[in-house]
Amino acid sequence: MLSAAARPYIDASVPVLREHGLAITSAFYNNMLTKHPHLTNLFNMGNQANGSQQQSLASAVFAYAANIDNAAALGPVVKRIVHKHAAVGIKPEHYPIVGEHLLGAIKEVLGDAASEELLNAWGEAYWLLADTLIEEEKNLYSTTPTTPGALIPLKVVRKVKESEYITSFYLQHPNGGKPGDFLPGQYISVDMQFNGGRNRQIRQYSLSDSVAAPWWRISVKREIEDGDKPRGRLSNWLHDDIDVDDILQVTPAFGDFALDPIASDTPLVLLSAGVGITPIIAMLNSVRDLAPQRPVYLAHAARYPSWQSHRLDLQEAISRMPHLKTMFFYEALTEGALHNLGETHQGLMEIKLLWPDILENADIYMCGPQGFMQSQREQLLQAGVPAERIHREVFGPDLLDHLL
Repeated sequence: MLSAAARPYIDASVPVLREHGLAITSAFYNNMLTKHPHLTNLFNMGNQANGSQQQSLASAVFAYAANIDNAAALGPVVKRIVHKHAAVGIKPEHYPIVGEHLLGAIKEVLGDAASEELLNAWGEAYWLLADTLIEEEKNLYSTTPTTPGALIPLKVVRKVKESEYITSFYLQHPNGGKPGDFLPGQYISVDMQFNGGRNRQIRQYSLSDSVAAPWWRISVKREIEDGDKPRGRLSNWLHDDIDVDDILQVTPAFGDFALDPIASDTPLVLLSAGVGITPIIAMLNSVRDLAPQRPVYLAHAARYPSWQSHRLDLQEAISRMPHLKTMFFYEALTEGALHNLGETHQGLMEIKLLWPDILENADIYMCGPQGFMQSQREQLLQAGVPAERIHREVFGPDLLDHLL
């Protein structure tokens, strides 16, 4: 528990962090990665380049300060952060480095306003959170078949082009066999090393097939350069350089955005946009294999029908699931590119066009770009769907929007 002496300084930090949080986190990352360049392998440098990682941390620090006594609100956030940390191999020895540079960045940005009392209060608050994360990560690591940061070598046994930009990679142990158990919605980290191992990057990719399949499958979008978003180094490496019989180094499955496909017969609504379909397809395929009678309602949004991925998965689910209903939204309907996978609309996904009679009592899982997720969540809440029935896979600042 935060001490009485520290509490006023943390409370007073809320408006300061709202104003200066991004500057503080930008200084934090710059200073820490300059002094400890080996830690760059733990961060997505594309997200560093476009600023989303800095914004995400700024949101996290602000939300922590604003909700430091609200364990019920912070609990789900802590759980998700623990899974993200485990997926890249965060260890207890990393926390003193982070703490040193976070406090240093607060001092650098706030100058004389960062009194000794303020820095001491933030040091206390930081270690309360750090100790919680360390303990929870220790518990999570104990459930995996490897040690923190260790990797599993898996062989690519099949490579399938799903759409113009998405390709699937089927992974098994080199001697055959499924790599391990997971829940649909979870992800693995893929390790890539360049320049003889001197340059290493780790990326997370959702597992995209049924838990009953004899492999793990990831479906990777080729990230092209677009405005302030740089070309995705690892996604292009996978598309261009990795083929059948190659070995990938990966982690066990992590993630708390997960569905137990047989725990309930409640109607299930699956909403996705773009490459966000990958964990949703894992959920659909798992229900298809383990509970095919469950009522499932799937809606997906993409820019064009030609960009629609996982058509074969969708066709098989339609043929095997008698209570599956599907709907698709495309920004532009190009002639000759339509399909027979379900009801199709031109324009952005709108909740009012879905299935209003079942939404309020359904379990809803969604994944997609941040703007899509925010829009659908707001529409669902306005339609009377209880917040606790809405589950999202969120990687950036949107994780905290209910706390800000």
